Amino acid sequence: MNKLILGNLVHRPLRSIISCFAVAIEVTMILSIAAIMFGILNGSRQQTTGAGWDMVVHPGASTALMNTSAAAADIRVADVLRKLPHVQVVAPANIKLTAGSSLENIYGIDFASYNALRPFVFLSGGPFQHPYDMIIDELQAASGKGLKVGDTVKTLNHEFRICGIVEHGKGSRKFIPLDTMDELDGNPGKAAEFFLRTENQPEYQKAVRQEILSTPGLEDWSVQTIQEFLSTLTPERMPGFNIALRVVIGIAVIIGFLVIFQSMYTAVMERTREIGILKSMGAGRGDIISVVLRETGLLAVVGVILGVAATYVLRTLLHARFPTLSFQITSGWIVSAVAIALLGALFGALYPAFKAARKDPIDALSYE
Repeated sequence: MNKLILGNLVHRPLRSIISCFAVAIEVTMILSIAAIMFGILNGSRQQTTGAGWDMVVHPGASTALMNTSAAAADIRVADVLRKLPHVQVVAPANIKLTAGSSLENIYGIDFASYNALRPFVFLSGGPFQHPYDMIIDELQAASGKGLKVGDTVKTLNHEFRICGIVEHGKGSRKFIPLDTMDELDGNPGKAAEFFLRTENQPEYQKAVRQEILSTPGLEDWSVQTIQEFLSTLTPERMPGFNIALRVVIGIAVIIGFLVIFQSMYTAVMERTREIGILKSMGAGRGDIISVVLRETGLLAVVGVILGVAATYVLRTLLHARFPTLSFQITSGWIVSAVAIALLGALFGALYPAFKAARKDPIDALSYE
């Protein structure tokens, strides 16, 4: 039977190759979309935790998309917050979401206070020296075809000089002076949020929250700990995240199912006489079904191996082309993609297998 299965696959090599590639494409689609979507989400979480703040305070409702709110708070609120018990550092900031060649967050910061949250690690250059200086991380530098200190980049419709390149993981990949961002907005002396480093005890953070909300003028402000903020960066809390993921997985499964179904159905129709010979020699329905499903399984296994390998190759290519893109392949999603592809392929072969098993040997032997 094993020789028969291999013979069947070799007899129509192009069809076998197409079936394997269909499964491979299915696996690659599932893994790549999951790697990109979860990579972006987890990358945001890592960037956030690397900034060094324990709490964030800003006007308006709590949201994971802090950059969607305008810089509406007086920067002098930072002085009020610094006087509260258990508060060690307050860093005012303004965050803008820009859409150039890609979507990116640009942080407008007061360097001294933001650096006090957790110091920048400079790989070259140093802090801001002029209003139109910019600090970028090493991944942003690599994505810009080898940007270096002294180069100029256009951001927010203005030319900025790169004054420093730092290790990534400080909340953003681009930083400019807060005063400069406010000037460009025509909104001087404002900030969108205030990052706080507190004495790292939950009870202290509760006390800080109570103090802030009891301060006149800040009663309606949003106060979040970093744990509360990170809890908003989950697939369940991101609009459309799970829907998009399910749609892509569904499309991938349909592609794999239809290709396997068509391939095995055609194979069964072509092998009517062979099936008749097998049944006349004593092969039962279970044997016929087993042959079709084992053949499908072999195609699916080869396709899965190709798909997983192709995903790793894709990750290498994307990292070379887009260094800032977070592409995270996890063992959990590999297992899920393999299971989905194998089950989809086997379900696609079920009808052809049962159709083959139901063939009457007399009719099959007389088939031309």
